[in-house]
Amino acid sequence: MTRLEYPDYLDHIRRDSARFREVLADCDPDARVPSCPDWSADDLLWHLTGVQHWWHAMIENRPRTAEEMGYAEPERPEGHAALLAAYDAAHSAFVTALEAADPSEPAYSWSGDPANHTVAFTYRRQAHEALIHRLDAELTAGVVTPLDTALAADGVDEALDWMYGNLPPWGSFDPLPRYVEFRMPDAGVSVWTQPGIFAGTSPGGDVYADEKDMHVVPAPERPADVVVEGVAAALDAWLWKRRDDAGIVVTGDREVYDFVRTVLDHPID
Repeated sequence: MTRLEYPDYLDHIRRDSARFREVLADCDPDARVPSCPDWSADDLLWHLTGVQHWWHAMIENRPRTAEEMGYAEPERPEGHAALLAAYDAAHSAFVTALEAADPSEPAYSWSGDPANHTVAFTYRRQAHEALIHRLDAELTAGVVTPLDTALAADGVDEALDWMYGNLPPWGSFDPLPRYVEFRMPDAGVSVWTQPGIFAGTSPGGDVYADEKDMHVVPAPERPADVVVEGVAAALDAWLWKRRDDAGIVVTGDREVYDFVRTVLDHPID
């Protein structure tokens, strides 16, 4: 099990958001973000400002949706100093709202699982959002520091389960009799997945058939067909396309791994 306690998620939101700001405060505002090459450092700063502004509104006005509350996106201010001030205000309001909210309370979530429509979803999702964008900031400034092992291990689970494996209510998943273990010896945990085929028709009319897919599953009572092994920080950053696969060791059925790589090569926001 990779999950952290909710006070730990909140602490990570605080610490990684603070590190994000610290790095970008002294960074060239026009520096390109290597992991998001369409963005400058100031674009990255504004992105996390907008994310935390949004989730503050979702928590403060829970359980209403953005449409129900009439959410309006903030206007981007001009200049680096003004962007930092906007970030400070959004972050402070967001953390204050989370501190006052019970994780079990109903709240908006984009998750396809109704059980995730709670404040708890925001605690976890935004801890990982802050971690990954902190890494983006550090890559931009060339001052990368280690990721927390426990949070990174949970990030591997979250990335595989929700960023790659979120099953929409209009879709179906037909699992194949194969299993892939993402093993993290430093954290003492593994995340198991099962490849399969996704199909369905989206509300917008897009038709999907025979799409390669993969979902997190409980550990089966059998060996894995493929083992992807690495330290938690390396696997988390790799799954988020923030680093290459150096130091990550793959063993097992290459055909199954090629299937997995097709899934993991999909874009991730």
